[in-house]
Amino acid sequence: MKEKILNSKFILLIPAYWACIVDEVITIFNQSEDYWKGDLSKANEGNPIGAFMMANHTYGLFIICGFWLVLIALISYKLNNRKLKIFALFVLIAHSFGASSWISFIYGFWVAILFIFINAVLFIEIENIYELRRKEKVSVII
Repeated sequence: MKEKILNSKFILLIPAYWACIVDEVITIFNQSEDYWKGDLSKANEGNPIGAFMMANHTYGLFIICGFWLVLIALISYKLNNRKLKIFALFVLIAHSFGASSWISFIYGFWVAILFIFINAVLFIEIENIYELRRKEKVSVII
């Protein structure tokens, strides 16, 4: 299955999922102790959907994160090559922004810039691998 995913268009989602997971993990780990004890008014999240979910239950963030990761895959499944790249880049940028707001506050500006740079490199490298494999498939068919 791993090889099937790595040879499919879903490889383009690796950078997007990486940024999502970093954003989600850093958000989870930086909630106050009061929030985890049940004071939902202490939820700290910039995304209004995530903030709404967190303000209603301590598991709200986990629910919306799981839903979002599945939704990314479902949306991606329906998109053609160009639209998929745009969507994957959008998700990568959005979550790079979200995570970098935490990272810059906790670790400083340069660590956030490094995170964004790594994400940019990861996107280009994965996109290059995808295009190379796509061209190899086309040449095998011809």
